[in-house]
Amino acid sequence: MRELLVLGAMLLAAGSTRAQEDEIVANLSGGRVLVHVARDSIIFGAINQPLEANGVPPRVAQIDTGHIGILFGAEEWQLPAQPRPIRLDRDIEHVGRADPHYQQPTESESDLEQLGVIFLEKLRPLVSQLHHKIDLKPDEPLLEIVLIGYAPKQYGPEVWLIEYRVEQESVGSQADYLQTRPLRPRFTQLYPPEKREAHTLVEVRFPNDSQDVPLLGLIQRNDPRIARLKSSEQRFAKLIELIKRGQAQKADSKDSADFMQAVLPLLAGGANFFEGAMGESGTFQWIVPPEEPIEKEKPAEDKNRPPDAPTLRRKPTP
Repeated sequence: MRELLVLGAMLLAAGSTRAQEDEIVANLSGGRVLVHVARDSIIFGAINQPLEANGVPPRVAQIDTGHIGILFGAEEWQLPAQPRPIRLDRDIEHVGRADPHYQQPTESESDLEQLGVIFLEKLRPLVSQLHHKIDLKPDEPLLEIVLIGYAPKQYGPEVWLIEYRVEQESVGSQADYLQTRPLRPRFTQLYPPEKREAHTLVEVRFPNDSQDVPLLGLIQRNDPRIARLKSSEQRFAKLIELIKRGQAQKADSKDSADFMQAVLPLLAGGANFFEGAMGESGTFQWIVPPEEPIEKEKPAEDKNRPPDAPTLRRKPTP
């Protein structure tokens, strides 16, 4: 997965010669996402672990009133002729769920396919402008989305990983001039677990070769930092025991949110992080808002969006 770092460097290098070749530049994001599905809400946090000097932080996109997506990888693109970068987390057409049931557990739902196509079409014209060799292994994604939320009809909480890969081929007689196209996304369901499997924490990393021990591993080995949190409050001790027993879904949501808020700085070191909570009724709140300021811009119109629908925008401090 370290080849992804090379991708960022190569795209930036290509950008330095764009006067001759009009090359597009991708700004990459990296980090990790932690998700705890508690008793009546989903608590999630993300840590920014930049892949390059000009990297961007992981960003949150509102998919619909019941789902958010956290983006990693090539989520921001800079075109030579445009002063402002193109961000994939903006102006997303909200997805309407056509099928409320999971009839084929081994395949993604039609609404997930629709979401996948929406981002595929946003990515396609950008990727098509890459004409240099990208050092990615065949199975490594260029863009990754962690989808978090609630399925309809009381199906319950769900977490999906959506990965976008690309392929390149030579065009004509110019061996160093490549045609790049994105492949259809791959969907992996991370939550809920299969029947009789443990209900525990979900953690996703980008790139996926990080040497850091996952939070679940720290809990299982009784890491000194976790031990201190466990001994600091009885409710944290109870929550940790539920996680260790594979019964994380029984934990109190407030305790989970407070525990996540306490543990994220330990995992992040000096890096930026954010934390939020989602309720089954569509409620959303920031617990630790993203550091990145929100630019003033006119959002995309959504005729199906009610005026009082929850928003990911950080509320101004009174």
